[in-house]
Amino acid sequence: MSKLSLLLSLLIGSTISFAPTKQSYRASSSLQAFEDEIGAQPPLGYFDPLGLLDGADADRFNRLRYVEIKHGRVCMLAVLGHIVTTGGVRLPGDIDYHGTSFSSIPSGLAALSKVPAAGLLQIFLFVGFLELGVMKDITGDGEFVGDFRNDFIDFGWDTFTPEEKERKRAIELNNGRAAQMGILGLMVHEMLPSHDPYVINGLLGSPVDFNAGY
Repeated sequence: MSKLSLLLSLLIGSTISFAPTKQSYRASSSLQAFEDEIGAQPPLGYFDPLGLLDGADADRFNRLRYVEIKHGRVCMLAVLGHIVTTGGVRLPGDIDYHGTSFSSIPSGLAALSKVPAAGLLQIFLFVGFLELGVMKDITGDGEFVGDFRNDFIDFGWDTFTPEEKERKRAIELNNGRAAQMGILGLMVHEMLPSHDPYVINGLLGSPVDFNAGY
């Protein structure tokens, strides 16, 4: 658990330290404008039970939206990685010079206790590199909060109509929100004291023998 605590503290610190505190993107500071923003959509519509936007201005909204998009993207990758590794997919070869094979590393949180300390350090440094040099609006030409294309890769974004762009941004937000809940659920169920951490498996009739053999 010490490795887990260390890695989580480092990753959390990196997201806080490297995230911009002020955005230049346009957003109205009125409550009505927040209610009309992308993400305020059916079935809940505008949903702010904690009052995070009470009295907020455009900078505050953009900051929260930036954090939401970032966490959503990270969690989408995390859920995908969890699915892939739980399915048994591993890199070939060894993870270190001591003969620890990738195939011997379990899935989920259990992997943190098996990955060598140098490997965890590499993960942290790689995340820092992405934060500082890649995953940000380097050119300053972003159309909206979270636009990190940087005149490099846009997957045809400039060919979309305004309606298509709005729809795809809304899809990303919703998928990111679902992924944040999904990865949290996976982590919680993994830690439950049960032979089958995924208690919902019994309801779905599709059991997963999590980390069997590790």
